[in-house]
Amino acid sequence: MTLQTILPLNTEALKSLSQQKNEPAWLTDSRLGALELASRLELPKPEKTKIDKWNLADYGTYQPVSPVASLQELPVVVSQLVNEEESANLLVQKDSGVIYSVLSDELKAQGVIFTDLETAAREHGDLVQAHLSTVVKNDENQLTALSAALWNGGAFLYVPRNVEVSIPLQAVFVTENAAATFAPRVLVVADTNSSVTYVDNYVSTGDASRVHNGIVEIVAKDGAKVRYATVHQLGLNVTDMSYRRAVTGNDASIEWIIGEMNDGNTVTDTATILKGNGSTSDAKVIAVGSGAQRLNYTTKAVHFGKDSTSQMTTRAVMREEANAIINGITKIEKGATRSNGEQAEKVLMLSPKARGDANPILLIDEDDVMAGHAASVGQVNPEQVHYLMSRGISRAQAERLIIYGFLAPVVSDIPLEQLRVRLQELVERKVGQ
Repeated sequence: MTLQTILPLNTEALKSLSQQKNEPAWLTDSRLGALELASRLELPKPEKTKIDKWNLADYGTYQPVSPVASLQELPVVVSQLVNEEESANLLVQKDSGVIYSVLSDELKAQGVIFTDLETAAREHGDLVQAHLSTVVKNDENQLTALSAALWNGGAFLYVPRNVEVSIPLQAVFVTENAAATFAPRVLVVADTNSSVTYVDNYVSTGDASRVHNGIVEIVAKDGAKVRYATVHQLGLNVTDMSYRRAVTGNDASIEWIIGEMNDGNTVTDTATILKGNGSTSDAKVIAVGSGAQRLNYTTKAVHFGKDSTSQMTTRAVMREEANAIINGITKIEKGATRSNGEQAEKVLMLSPKARGDANPILLIDEDDVMAGHAASVGQVNPEQVHYLMSRGISRAQAERLIIYGFLAPVVSDIPLEQLRVRLQELVERKVGQ
């Protein structure tokens, strides 16, 4: 598959667009270099998932958007995800650009930066240039290169040294216009001994066909604590290709809370690079597949630091003819002594034609470590259903309770109540209860 069949954009058009946006020269050069890379690189090859047969050409074209001045002017779907109490620190992107961005005076006074990535590249160029594309490399594959060339809008969050942010910061990325590119990129930098919670939600309206090729990069420096929560609820005709990466310094920690609620084909790759000694990673993922979806989820922890710890928990529910490949990978490098990596992948299938493959993988190059894994795939336990029905509960309600109990380890950790409620609603819709 050639570059032209994926993205109808040439070097001159990309250079002109970057100049129209008044982007700094270093960013223009970075985009052009990434586009050239994309012309030479191959598509990724996720296990047992033939994405070369998917429609990966519907990127659309860049179309400028107009900012809005108030919450009331935002798309209706945003009000379903954000209430006024949670809107003091909010960023909203619609299609090709950010239309709303606000940060409280209190956080501004502490030196926190929360704005769209395009603005950050202009106004905080040194910070952005020092970290952009350092966690997810442009040359990883054709999709990462294309994302580096194409991204628009996006979010940039910087928390200064020793600053602890107790209130979650939230972003909503909405795609509505079938003709417009939708390629937000997220960069979070938590400086030494800082802490922050960042939450975002990806949502589409209508039934337009498109590709979302997204990248999230998180840098947690020494002693920093980052919690990242995301829910993807893109539509049936949206192909979601998402890469999420974090790198941790000494005694730093990252917590991933991920809800995969898309209706279309999806490949996601979430990884933590535990570079620092004493660093930790905790990844919790829930996924619900329905219809004829083809899904591929990989969660990974790579240990370099001594005394580093990783935990991965994945819960997936498959119904109808949905098919999921779920990979958990723990890699402990030579020298990462006294590291500890644990993982568990569980798949619950609600129909005979649904399929879920759970693949726990341990790659250990060091002797003085602890590592373990667990995996299970199966139907709803009829004994549990029978027990609940014997207590006067209907079969449908009994199965619903079992499904919620199965997903509870992740759902209960969503840091915003309205987002947690929305996720529960999405689970109900997707499992047909």
